[in-house]
Amino acid sequence: MRDAKSDILFRVYLLYIAMLLFGVAIIVRMAYIQFKLGDDLLQKADQQELHMFDIEATRGNILASDGSLLATSVPVFEIRMDVASPLIDDAFFNSRVDTLAGQLAMLFQNKTKTAYANDLRRARREGNRYLIIKNRVSYAELQQLRKFAILSRGTNRGGLIAIPSEKREKPFRELASRTIGYENSREKIFVGIEGAYHETLKGIDGKQLKRRINNGDWKPIFGSNEVEPQNGRDILTTIDVNLQDVAESALRRNLSENGAYQGCAILMEVSSGHIKAIANLTYDSSIRRYKETYNYAIAESVEPGSTFKLASMMVLLEDKKIKLSDSMDIGRGPAVYFRRVMRDVYPIRDGKITIREAFEKSSNVAISKLVYEAYKDNPAQFADRLHSMMLGTSLQIDIPGEGRPYIKHPSDKRNWYGTTLPWMSIGYELTLTPLQILTFYNAVANNGKMVKPIFVSAVRQGGINLETFETEIIHKSIASQATIDSVKSLMEGVVQSGTARHLRNSPFRIAGKTGTAQIASGSSGYNKQNYNASFVGYFPADNPKYTCIVVVNNPSAGRIYGGAVAAPVFKEIADKVYATRLDIHDGFQEDTYLADAAPLIGTTNYDDLQKIYSKLGYATENLTHGETWAKPSLNGETIQIEPVEFSTNLVPNVTGMSARDAIFMLENLGLKAVINGRGQVAWQSIKPGTTPKKGEQIELRLRSL
Repeated sequence: MRDAKSDILFRVYLLYIAMLLFGVAIIVRMAYIQFKLGDDLLQKADQQELHMFDIEATRGNILASDGSLLATSVPVFEIRMDVASPLIDDAFFNSRVDTLAGQLAMLFQNKTKTAYANDLRRARREGNRYLIIKNRVSYAELQQLRKFAILSRGTNRGGLIAIPSEKREKPFRELASRTIGYENSREKIFVGIEGAYHETLKGIDGKQLKRRINNGDWKPIFGSNEVEPQNGRDILTTIDVNLQDVAESALRRNLSENGAYQGCAILMEVSSGHIKAIANLTYDSSIRRYKETYNYAIAESVEPGSTFKLASMMVLLEDKKIKLSDSMDIGRGPAVYFRRVMRDVYPIRDGKITIREAFEKSSNVAISKLVYEAYKDNPAQFADRLHSMMLGTSLQIDIPGEGRPYIKHPSDKRNWYGTTLPWMSIGYELTLTPLQILTFYNAVANNGKMVKPIFVSAVRQGGINLETFETEIIHKSIASQATIDSVKSLMEGVVQSGTARHLRNSPFRIAGKTGTAQIASGSSGYNKQNYNASFVGYFPADNPKYTCIVVVNNPSAGRIYGGAVAAPVFKEIADKVYATRLDIHDGFQEDTYLADAAPLIGTTNYDDLQKIYSKLGYATENLTHGETWAKPSLNGETIQIEPVEFSTNLVPNVTGMSARDAIFMLENLGLKAVINGRGQVAWQSIKPGTTPKKGEQIELRLRSL
């Protein structure tokens, strides 16, 4: 019995000792956790409860050339409420909640007063300290919220939580919107200038500490920004909002009148390459209107048609295959190349035409025959010359999405056919974007110097230019000056007497080329229902300042030709530029007048000069010796009349002469003079010093001083 009792006591003591040791172990473990692991565990707990979030920097603005806002970031706010805040007592909340609900319903109009009141009361019961009220609230709406019941007491005592963010706005709406572009950070899509300069515009994000609360939400710990965001920089574009508005309005009206699917218009400054306007419109059948949804001008690489004939003529002239004074007989029928027929829209008289007429009247048959006969034995020479003029090279512009140019070469046996050479000569079997075509024409207007199109002129911050972008030269000279001068006269002829002659009645001279290209429709080839109508050129023709291209895709209202469809948009844009840009007007030259405003007349008949200055009361010093022709110059207060000698066997330089005197002189050489304009001769189509051909036509362009 005693042994049993002793055994029980032993077990009890053993249990006590075990419990004691277990307790000591717990105390030791607690001490270890407290003093050894405490900091680490607290840090882990904080990491689960606290987290550092990015604070998005304010995106920089995109500006027009005059500083007007084209795209800007507008602040918006996510509005939440700490409904269960201990600083809002029950009595105050219950007395004001219905008033607040009514104010919210009236401001946002997305819920009824009753619905808002129920949501607020439920959140109060559930202890919700981060109730979402409304997303994307404007700053003006936030200002109203700050006056509402309960919320007017502020963040702590009123529970108002306003979390700032931003949204992108375009003050001019669709104006150049596809070129300005957009950014979709969630899908990492960046388009246009927004995409090209995304890194510059976006700035550097900051950091903010947030605490996890009920329902898994994260609430900012205000005033705990670890890193302040650095706002993005501004982008100064070359776009002129007034000219952009004209281009877009004219294009939209024209597309609508012609029932076209889409189109574009680009205005470029000749010397600098600055894009002053770029409009892209596509018909959206879902809303029945035109929108800026696709950058047709930059991305659409298409067969240009007759506007490419300028390049063909330049190749022929540069390789000395033709002279503009040459004549040819194209007959009245079509041309046939390897059983494929090429036709002109209209026959030109009996088919006996000059090469100048072939271009001005845009004869497919004539241009194709010239190129085919010149290069059929060596087509690579034609293709190589095109490539040397940069026609097969991408412009490498900043804006992403440039369409790829494609100029065929005979070395590509799979794609070069017997008909390729004649069809390339008139703008088929090759592709270029409207901007690439415009850049080529701009080089001609710029006396051969090809410059890269520029959309952005500077990066700014606080109104100060941090970086400026200078004009970039792609090619110093795409052709000789003789070739450039010749094709300039051809393009002026297109307007004066060719396919765009309805543009000649203008206070300034225009040079350019029309184009009407059939659109290929997959494997079925070309049809006579789908066309691209275009006009590209420059102005003023005698001192080019601006180039412009207009392309109208698939007009369906009856008119299809570039001269009738696209040229009117060009004219409207050019008229606006001329009306608002004094620098392109022909003004009085300072050195053509004496101090008391006596005019220095150009070369003219000696007797006429004497009579004019005698009538005006000016003293003249006669330096002539019986010559017929003379010109005045200033010597102090006296006008000297100096002799001018002309060769009787060569075409004279008649610039500066009156129309009457110029015609008299030229017709005595057997030339036929054609006059355009009024005043003194400013330009002649046949270069001085060349041998005249009897009966040859010479065009004289006059300009009033």
